[in-house]
Amino acid sequence: MKTPRPHIYPRVRARRLRTRPSVRDLVRETTLSTNDLIYPIFVREGTGPNEPISSMPGQSRLTLDSVVDVAGEAWELGVRALALFPKVNDERKSLDGAEAWNDDGLVPQVIRAVKEHYPDMLMATDVALDPYSSIGQDGIVRDGDLHNELTVEALVKQAACQARAGADIVSPSDMMDGRIGRIRDRLDADGFDDTLIMAYSAKYASAFYGPFRDALDSAPRQMEGIPKDKKTYQMDPANGTEALKEVELDIAEGADIVMVKPGMPYLDIVHRVKQAFGRPTAVYQVSGEYAMLKAAFANGWLDEDKIVLESLLGFKRAGADMILTYFALDAARLLRR
Repeated sequence: MKTPRPHIYPRVRARRLRTRPSVRDLVRETTLSTNDLIYPIFVREGTGPNEPISSMPGQSRLTLDSVVDVAGEAWELGVRALALFPKVNDERKSLDGAEAWNDDGLVPQVIRAVKEHYPDMLMATDVALDPYSSIGQDGIVRDGDLHNELTVEALVKQAACQARAGADIVSPSDMMDGRIGRIRDRLDADGFDDTLIMAYSAKYASAFYGPFRDALDSAPRQMEGIPKDKKTYQMDPANGTEALKEVELDIAEGADIVMVKPGMPYLDIVHRVKQAFGRPTAVYQVSGEYAMLKAAFANGWLDEDKIVLESLLGFKRAGADMILTYFALDAARLLRR
């Protein structure tokens, strides 16, 4: 029997709810599971070994056979969604990015291969021209400018191609005006009314994308009259309220899921979007976030297992329903313990 103590503290003791693991589990407000995770993977043409990405330790450009193996590993771990990003050979790139809607192209091949072995795996595709563009831009150039309407026409063809191949989710990441509505109309007209649109609604012109552009060789290239950046269409990192307008527009045009990208530096935006609209909200823990954490892990500065789960839990707490993360398989293994 415990010795009674003089009553010198408040009656309400917050620490009572932290006294032991079973109590902490009982009152936990936010939970993380494999159902929350989408695993972004890089795919490449050709055969042979996978190509490690030096700026993203642990990630590689996968061949077609390897993608199927990775899909199987993800499925076994409980991760039910993959996001595809293609590394296209230079000879297939052009100013109009026409390879993006080639029915026999890399992304359609990968979708079909994975679906053959894992038909219930959700396949999300990137709708953007930069991997296919000879200048690394998300748009088509006309008269010294990135032309919004011409670009949207191309994106509509790309999304339709991906849907024909079996994509469950098409994800426009380009930030062109009006593309969500046009893509929705085309998908519905082609009979793909159950294909979801996950819109990169609040995508910022961030410096955190560097390793991703290494992985795809998709960094903007110099072209006369065209800025060597993406600031004319991706959002200014200084703006928050603008993100709400972008999300509102995409929802009105038919987006099923809205996304904030990057993740960690924009948790305030994730929270504001979820609070304002209450719609399925995704966040992308981008390549730069992954790379800097991996560097800290490699130097022994941070505990990898704890930080991986804590960082993902932070996205959920902010309001995200799903997280695109290169840590997806690592997190799934940790959640099994």
